[in-house]
Amino acid sequence: MFVVEQACDFQDIDGADVDGWHLLARVDGQVVACCRLLAAGIKFAEPSIGRVVTAMPVRGTGLGRALMIEALGRAQVLWPGQPIRIGAQRHLERFYGSLGFVADSAPYLEDGIPHVEMLLVPRRQP
Repeated sequence: MFVVEQACDFQDIDGADVDGWHLLARVDGQVVACCRLLAAGIKFAEPSIGRVVTAMPVRGTGLGRALMIEALGRAQVLWPGQPIRIGAQRHLERFYGSLGFVADSAPYLEDGIPHVEMLLVPRRQP
């Protein structure tokens, strides 16, 4: 579904799926959103969240935000106190910014789509 929508019709095998944590959201038994969490050193130096996708019919419902909030909570449990890095599509930079991520790279093209790396640094506890 997402591969066709993004016109990225190629094998997307990076070998990291077996080392990742995958979160899925289902509606009526159908997967409508997912993401992948990876430990530091697999994709980036920091732990990361990637492959975030929501099906078109559920976009704008808040499900993507709920998925990311759950992913960030899981990341905190798996890697307490560590920053989280993402490779965000540029048009979603404001969305990820609203979750606390800040741009941390120059824009770049990935599969012909403008992206930017973003970092979420956890706040220190007093």
